[in-house]
Amino acid sequence: MLGKRFASLLRIPSSQLSSVSNPVDQGKSRSLGRKAVSTVLICLTGGVGLSAVDDLAIYHGCSSKAMNTASNHKAMVDAIGEPITKGAWYNASLAVAHQRKSVSCSFPVSGPRGEGMLRLKAIRNGDDSWLSFFCPRDFHILVMDAVLNIPANEKSQRTMKIDLLDNLGSSECKACTRAQQPCTQ
Repeated sequence: MLGKRFASLLRIPSSQLSSVSNPVDQGKSRSLGRKAVSTVLICLTGGVGLSAVDDLAIYHGCSSKAMNTASNHKAMVDAIGEPITKGAWYNASLAVAHQRKSVSCSFPVSGPRGEGMLRLKAIRNGDDSWLSFFCPRDFHILVMDAVLNIPANEKSQRTMKIDLLDNLGSSECKACTRAQQPCTQ
């Protein structure tokens, strides 16, 4: 339907055709218009597909790094047990911003004793060249936590929130604030 409308915009009305033109010329212009519309639609579809593949690669990189951290976190393992597995990608949420340098992601996780959602915010390190599209990206996770539902008995559930970066950051943050000098004029 949309293709037909684009093609009708590219057609030359018969009133504008000179008396010398023949049906062969008119057929060529229609054919050229159809080819142009087809090319534009294929390029648009390819761009959308490429963007989807890029988002899936971002999700895979961030979620893999988050799963490594979650699997090694003692409170997380104590809460839902081992092994901790990642849920299906279609239940995940991904938001990218700032030219794909900032990511916010959440995805389901489960273990033998419970399940929940793992949420993270990360930034990307690296350059923005054309070749970087094909290379794996290095994301630095800034915030990561898990909201877990743990069945206590048959009728009630216990909900728990765990900060998964609590073991890492305090010494790093103190080092960062000590390294910064106040601005003097």
